[in-house]
Amino acid sequence: MTIRNLHHAIDPKSLAIIGASTRSGSLGRVIIENVMAAAFEGEIWPVNPKYDEVAGLRCYRRVADIPSVPDLAIVVTPPKTVPALIHELGVKGTRAAVVITAGLNADQGLRRAMLDAAKPFLFRIIGPNTVGLIVPSAKLNASFAHLQAQPGDIALLSQSGAIATSLIDWAADNNVGFSKIISLGDMADADAGDFLDLLAGDPKTRAIVMYLETIPNPRKFLSAARAAARVKPVVAIKSGRHVEAAKAAATHTGALSGADKVVDAALHRAGILRIEGLGELFDATETIARFPSLERSRVAIVTNGGGAGVLAVDRLVDLGCELADLSPDTIRCLERILPADWSRANPVDIIGDASPERYRAAVEIVAPGPGVDILIVMNCPTALASPVDAARAVASLARSGTISGKPVLTCWLGGLTAREGRHVLQQAGLASYDTPSDAALAVSYLARWSKAQEALLRVPSSQAAEAPADRAVVQSILQRVAGEGRHMLNEPEAKMVIAAYGIPVPRTVIASSPEETERVAASLLEDATRVVVKLISMSITHKSDVGGVVLDILTPMAAREAAEAIVARLKAHDPDAVVDGFAVQPMIERGHSRELILGISRDPIFGPVILFGSGGVSVEVVEDTAVALPPLDTMLAGDLIDRTRIGRLLAGFRNEPAADRAAICKALTALSQMIVDFPCVLSMDLNPMVASAEGVIALDARIEIDPQAVARPGPNRDLAIRPYPSDWEKQVTLADRLYQLRPIRPADAALYPDFLAKTSAADIRLRFLSSRKHFQDKMLVRLTQVDYEREMAFVALDKQSGTLAGIARLYADPDHEAAEYGLLVRTDLQGQGLGWALLAHLRDYAAADGLQRIEGLILSENSKMLRMCREFGFAILPHPADSTLRIATMALQPQAGAS
Repeated sequence: MTIRNLHHAIDPKSLAIIGASTRSGSLGRVIIENVMAAAFEGEIWPVNPKYDEVAGLRCYRRVADIPSVPDLAIVVTPPKTVPALIHELGVKGTRAAVVITAGLNADQGLRRAMLDAAKPFLFRIIGPNTVGLIVPSAKLNASFAHLQAQPGDIALLSQSGAIATSLIDWAADNNVGFSKIISLGDMADADAGDFLDLLAGDPKTRAIVMYLETIPNPRKFLSAARAAARVKPVVAIKSGRHVEAAKAAATHTGALSGADKVVDAALHRAGILRIEGLGELFDATETIARFPSLERSRVAIVTNGGGAGVLAVDRLVDLGCELADLSPDTIRCLERILPADWSRANPVDIIGDASPERYRAAVEIVAPGPGVDILIVMNCPTALASPVDAARAVASLARSGTISGKPVLTCWLGGLTAREGRHVLQQAGLASYDTPSDAALAVSYLARWSKAQEALLRVPSSQAAEAPADRAVVQSILQRVAGEGRHMLNEPEAKMVIAAYGIPVPRTVIASSPEETERVAASLLEDATRVVVKLISMSITHKSDVGGVVLDILTPMAAREAAEAIVARLKAHDPDAVVDGFAVQPMIERGHSRELILGISRDPIFGPVILFGSGGVSVEVVEDTAVALPPLDTMLAGDLIDRTRIGRLLAGFRNEPAADRAAICKALTALSQMIVDFPCVLSMDLNPMVASAEGVIALDARIEIDPQAVARPGPNRDLAIRPYPSDWEKQVTLADRLYQLRPIRPADAALYPDFLAKTSAADIRLRFLSSRKHFQDKMLVRLTQVDYEREMAFVALDKQSGTLAGIARLYADPDHEAAEYGLLVRTDLQGQGLGWALLAHLRDYAAADGLQRIEGLILSENSKMLRMCREFGFAILPHPADSTLRIATMALQPQAGAS
């Protein structure tokens, strides 16, 4: 279940307080006092066999004695009583409860009994072990928080009751209000994903803030988080940043993709801004709620104090923000209005005597600059000019917190003198900060959130069509390894696997002995100037630990001696170690190259992750890596590169040419496709992968598999983000035309203009239930970038022309029981059976996905669609609230393998 019956909790018309008490200091007394103090306007029914009256209200002995059905129950009784009470409430007709009681997790039998009691009634439980629930607009305080919360438009979800009450206290002191405060407790039933779904559609909630300690159902959480973050800002604190991952990982990647990096990657991909401290939570939320996301975040500064500008720049650089370069035109225009000794660079120092007119003129010139995305305007108090007048000049330019369409952040430094100026700026809708550091931090929030929003909207399609891999080769290698009972591929096998996905590798020849190593080296040295000899042994994890790699070998005899020395070092390290052979390859020499690591690992919560960073033998010491959740596309691969220090070096500096970024991205997307295709891959290291202007080449590779999973087909169901469902591609022939039916891809946005131009205005009106003259680019992006976890769209493409011929779309409700469908076929291609084929494909997918029902809204005048739906097997029902609409509904039969 997700949001089903949770509306009873957040908008109840009546309450039962089970365990209400008059005993001083008891939870039962605190709860009912808080309920009464909030002035809840519905019925309140205390239940406790010990009392006849509590808080001036009649107290009932049993749930069955309550005169009507409570919308919401608040349970404050001993743990052993909770399961029976949930059953009694369910029988009564109640469908939601806040279980304040702690201790049910200590006895798993009680927890299970509570959930079993709830299940027959679809009864929802918040908690147990929760501070409770507060809905200020409903005058509901079903909690033991020490303060009443003010009404507002920010929703708070917290897994810690202590953090929730601390934030309530802070908010009261800073005039911050809430739409909902939900202490999640132990999340035996309703969890963060459920409430994200609920709050995404809540008109009273403008933004969501979260404090998280665990994410028990990652796929559900990420799907809900992505849905919420598409429509409103979501900010999160996830504690446990420095809990170390297991040290005994089989690969470097396993040791480097620690849990916190994966959480970072997951929240980033979900479009959520993650911050570190409680003090940042509401500032960050307010900042990103003010502005739309930005494509870039280049910052310009206008200030009357050079020192303040330098402080801001220092902090911006510390935070990884990008400073704007002023264009020549901007500088020429500033020359005309500024004193001769102005800075002529960013920050723009307009000098301490800057008048309001100079402030206004400078801001009007800098803000629209082509290289400027964000503007910080600062003021330091002097006796030469009024800070208030300067604020009025800047405020006069503001429109909805922006100037020239650019976000503007202001910083009027000082105390007494600055206060009135800040008020003027705030009244004009401009964001105001007390210090340069605060303003810089706000810029970083906006920049990071914009990047996360960009990642949120990416829906990588299968890479198969763009760079088909030789999956048959990979499958045969993996089957052979599994058949031999091994879980590690040797280096040559691993290189054959990655080469099958288009990742360049050096020519490698296997030698079984030092003597054969000599002969192989002689052959390779006919073309190469030097060779490398590497140990092949399943007895060790890292060759470098035993000196298992020898470089710069010039002669065949030196190759033999190198192999013999490797054997001696291995036996000294472990006398029982087995030598499986030697890999001999040409020495790869590329000038101006960098060593990288690319890899795959498995997180116990989020499943497979992709790692990128600085490689080589010191990889774990340097610790310059970042991770991302697959599937990846080129943009997401680039985003992963940019989150590392070496990513900046790859762009080139001084006399170092830039590395081939496209080749690196291609290698990352190949790894992503590999983990989508082969669920049996547990971990992988490509270390080092050498990157230069000439491209990339993987000098070493290790792959670990689960031999029991080699037969499992892709797409990989272990991914936290559902990959492109390539198994739902098919071809149909209709009226002598061949069509491909497949899931929609982001690139399909380019096909929409032609499709819409060939679809009549009447057909568009019948599909969208209203007339539409234009489809903005943002809408086309939204139509083609879908979350396959909860929605699907199938396109029909004419195989000969590649044009878009029709679209069938499905939106599942958060409970994943029912889904709404839509269908549109190009006007000139109607009547050929294409709509029927799309609808049948959509129905089959919905059934396989575990949906129980599909339904659609159809205009009563749309006789062709109504006739087709009847013939297809839909029941046609009148709309209960709109006589111009009909509802087409069809029950689905579950299919084997439904998710």
